[in-house]
Amino acid sequence: MDMSQYLDLFIDESKEHLQTINERLLELEKSPDDAAIVNEIFRAAHTLKGMSATMGFEDLANLTHQMENVLDGLRNRRFSVTPELLDVIFEAVDHLEAMIVSIATGGDGKRDVSETVSRLRQIEQGETPESPAGGGAPSSEHAYGEFEYHVLQQAQEQGFSVYEIRVRLRQDCLLKAARVYMVFERLNEAGEIVKSTPSVDLLEEEQFDQEFLVTVVSKVPADELQKQLMSISEVEQVEIAAAAVGERTEAAGEKAAPEPLGVAAAEQAAAQAEAEAPEKTPAKQAAKTIRVNIERLDRLMNLFEELVVDRGRLEQISRDLNHAELTETVERMSRISSDLQTIILNMRMVRQLARDLGKKVRLEVIGAETELDRTVIDEIGDPLVHLIRNALDHGIEAPDVRMAHGKPEEGLVQLRAYHSGNHVFIEIEDDGAGISREKVLQKAIKRGIVSPEAAAQLTDQQIYGLIFAPGFSTAEQVSDISGRGVGLDVVKSTIESLGGAVTVDSEPGKGSLFSIQLPLTLSIISVLLVQIAKETYAIPLSSIIETALVKKEEIFSAHNQPVIDFRGKIVPLVRLKEVFDVPHASDDGEAMAAVIVRKGEKLAALAVDSFIGQQEVVLKSLGNYLSSVFAISGATILGDGRVALIIDCNALVK
Repeated sequence: MDMSQYLDLFIDESKEHLQTINERLLELEKSPDDAAIVNEIFRAAHTLKGMSATMGFEDLANLTHQMENVLDGLRNRRFSVTPELLDVIFEAVDHLEAMIVSIATGGDGKRDVSETVSRLRQIEQGETPESPAGGGAPSSEHAYGEFEYHVLQQAQEQGFSVYEIRVRLRQDCLLKAARVYMVFERLNEAGEIVKSTPSVDLLEEEQFDQEFLVTVVSKVPADELQKQLMSISEVEQVEIAAAAVGERTEAAGEKAAPEPLGVAAAEQAAAQAEAEAPEKTPAKQAAKTIRVNIERLDRLMNLFEELVVDRGRLEQISRDLNHAELTETVERMSRISSDLQTIILNMRMVRQLARDLGKKVRLEVIGAETELDRTVIDEIGDPLVHLIRNALDHGIEAPDVRMAHGKPEEGLVQLRAYHSGNHVFIEIEDDGAGISREKVLQKAIKRGIVSPEAAAQLTDQQIYGLIFAPGFSTAEQVSDISGRGVGLDVVKSTIESLGGAVTVDSEPGKGSLFSIQLPLTLSIISVLLVQIAKETYAIPLSSIIETALVKKEEIFSAHNQPVIDFRGKIVPLVRLKEVFDVPHASDDGEAMAAVIVRKGEKLAALAVDSFIGQQEVVLKSLGNYLSSVFAISGATILGDGRVALIIDCNALVK
């Protein structure tokens, strides 16, 4: 029976079951004696196992079956919930998620899960599971996938030697990624790299201790290779052994999916695979689907039916009037549909990070039902993760430190989301150590971000805001958890590119609060249309405080820049005709129209010729060729067919 027609449904259902398992496991950690939670996890795992077996994904079914056995033991109270047991189950879920991703992107869903299965069996037999493999030394041998196995076999048949090379760097090596690059460059000159452990990505990010393992095919003698590698600075030891690829056991067929191959190796593997399977199915792209509450679909259907009725009336009116433009507009309207999408943020990663850091942390998500435009959600995920990791690493103290300061042993991180007007507000608050005002100030002065004279005039809020400066960090050591030295400037720039703003407030010893303000949607926005000479521009209402008429005598100069006094505050005046080099723009008269806009706590007055009025418009991208246009976030088509550029106020507020 051809099951391919059910693949999309299988992928969607599997993701839903894994999400249920993830969420309930977090609840189980808080309530280890709650049998109802265990039963729900068991049911989800049992259903996933059955679906996987039916679809023919045996590796997925086998791992889920082993996890199901452990869950059954919890149901029957043969053993109790412990952090170590949950670690192993979470590890199994991570593997399952990776397998589903592989299947969704056209892969076979195979993965090396032997260590996890072994630990699950230990738990099932009442033993204490061995610790999961961490970021330490790599395993003694590689697990080869199908393609890699074929590559290595063919290499041996063609007279190449296959080496497993273990390279150890000195303990005091400062630039591990640079040394890895030099090793790889030397090996690529001598042959072809087939696999590395850890993976290339982890090596580039320096997520390994001091040694790594590389499989290479080459005709260079082993002693010569060793001599070349030992000549690289800060390489302490090189061990070279012949790779055992002569025979392939059944277990080897279940090993991990291959790492990216070199060009020559990939060509050989592709040729071998084509010879063995001439009727290959092309890789299937991941389906993008979403589930919507049935009540919302009913409401949508009712609205759509009303729209169809009105559309019919419009068509009749356009025919009666014999109006060509109206007829064209109605025809276009009949071809337009709305795309509804939603998303749930999964913050399970907090648990593992807390355990890695030796901290006790409780994450509370308030307002998870808050809706946000899909485009915003796609972009906001990484900044939120970065801020939460930052709170765990730099904010929450170790349990003993918290107790010494009279705090509960367990720290609290709250993620709150709520609507207000046309905006969504997201807040990440922790009850940790807070931000040291003096430490931030000293680092900022040392890095030249602010001068000592200017620093003396800054408020506490402005000082805390300095942590968003590029490259700023108060950490004494670079951390793998909070971003390996990637500053909060990346978070700020991403949020501001979405038309939002981020601020931070802190109280030493009490904790920190990061506040993010985002527009409710990026696709349909309310704007103020303004005129500059013969050109029309749109300014998002979400950035506007108010409009004003500014007289010529009310314009002053400060630091060689025109400014105005807006309600007792000095605000820079930005002449848009100069920014956009508008042709035929007239000189300022006795008074000019100005739009007061905000970015965070900063204001600016945008000078225009006149106001046209407020309107809702559909935001259109400028495309890849015009992606770097200064202070323009997109364009829209007005009712008369003209194009109006949408101004990015964040780029104009300094």
